[in-house]
Amino acid sequence: MHAALYVSKTGLSAQDRQLTTISNNLANTSTIGFKRDRAVFEDLLYQNQRQPGAQQTQETQLPSGLQLGAGVRVVATQKEFTQGTLQVTEQSLDVAIDGHGFLQVLQPDGTIAYTRNGQLQINGEGQVVNADGYLLEPAIIVPEGVNKITIGTDGNVNAFAPGDAQPQQLGNITLVDFVNHSGLQAIGGNLFVETVASGNPVEGTPGENGLGTIKQYMLENSNVDIVEEMVNMITTQRAYEMNSKVVSTADQMLQYITQNL
Repeated sequence: MHAALYVSKTGLSAQDRQLTTISNNLANTSTIGFKRDRAVFEDLLYQNQRQPGAQQTQETQLPSGLQLGAGVRVVATQKEFTQGTLQVTEQSLDVAIDGHGFLQVLQPDGTIAYTRNGQLQINGEGQVVNADGYLLEPAIIVPEGVNKITIGTDGNVNAFAPGDAQPQQLGNITLVDFVNHSGLQAIGGNLFVETVASGNPVEGTPGENGLGTIKQYMLENSNVDIVEEMVNMITTQRAYEMNSKVVSTADQMLQYITQNL
């Protein structure tokens, strides 16, 4: 069978995965705190029919070789943790991280997950939670009767009740950061969990030791650039068509051989 058929097959498969990545980015253009993915390609093993640098004669060496590639594959999808634009919401529990860092939430199984989505809410017990009801860590509890909540750039949370001259301090929002953001595992729900590749989380006060600051009344938009994704989609489509053309051409060559030999 013609080797080009198998090579183009890998190209079709790789471009299909690239399109899946692009479609996921476009689907999440309105997802708060979403970070776009990009597909990472790698060429496959080569068949070395003539080794570069091999002895042609006793005195001469081959300046180049004869190497036939076996195609391509997608080896990774890498998250790009560039800053998304900040939008003003006027909601007191909406917070955005301006810079590096992640908020911490407690999952039902007791493990910690990390997120850039600062759409916080209050549950029936006065606890600050995310949209799925996961508790913010460290825990913040809002007492009854509070009519105003302020969150400082350093994560300090205060509440005001009617008639109070001084605010009540409810706690502090801390941020965590990782050595390798791309090593985090996305689990859906705008959440990430640590892996061996990401390194251990380093917790700190917002605005210190390289961590970003907390911006109240704001949210971080997705960092997906729609125009860039549309261009990527066009190039992916053309690359897919080219690989399809190779399959068609190889088929025509085989058809010619079978009909004329």
